Amino acid sequence: MKTILRAALVLLVALSVVTGLIYPAVVTAIGQAAFAHQANGSLIERDGKTVGSEIIGQQFDAPRYFWGRLSATTPNPYNAGNSSGSNLGPTNPALADEIKGRIDALHAADPDNAAPVPVDLVTSSGSGLDPEISPAAAAYQVARVAKARGMPAAQVEALVAQATSGPQFGVLGEPRVNVLKLNLALDAAHL
Repeated sequence: MKTILRAALVLLVALSVVTGLIYPAVVTAIGQAAFAHQANGSLIERDGKTVGSEIIGQQFDAPRYFWGRLSATTPNPYNAGNSSGSNLGPTNPALADEIKGRIDALHAADPDNAAPVPVDLVTSSGSGLDPEISPAAAAYQVARVAKARGMPAAQVEALVAQATSGPQFGVLGEPRVNVLKLNLALDAAHL
């Protein structure tokens, strides 16, 4: 009986050290060596100050900025500690109210825009943290942003084109625009 308990205890300690100390240390070291930017949160800095992350959306609602997808996280939008989707189905009246409210906000901010509103501007993402919008959603907002900043629309369109990323590895996903990076580029161009 003693030999069985001793073997079990030795195995417990050995596996605890391997899986609880050695493995995490090795994975952390590899992450820091090979992917330091991503391992540290993909943070974006301006003038020595962290302004956000490439992979977590932020709330932008001023007309001079591009707006991202809605966030379903509560109690605060884009709360990375509470990532979740809204779980509202297509027949849920709350989803229809959310969409109508966002369409109304978009029309109020740009009453002259008669283009169809892209779906990613009126629905939340599955995580509630999506930092990117489609090029169509960015194009929908160009006139509003240009007018609010007093910039030529062509200059804003050029910034959108520069901020647009293609599918990952050329085949995975769709083209996308990182909202934070685009808004930072706008601020830099409009000084």
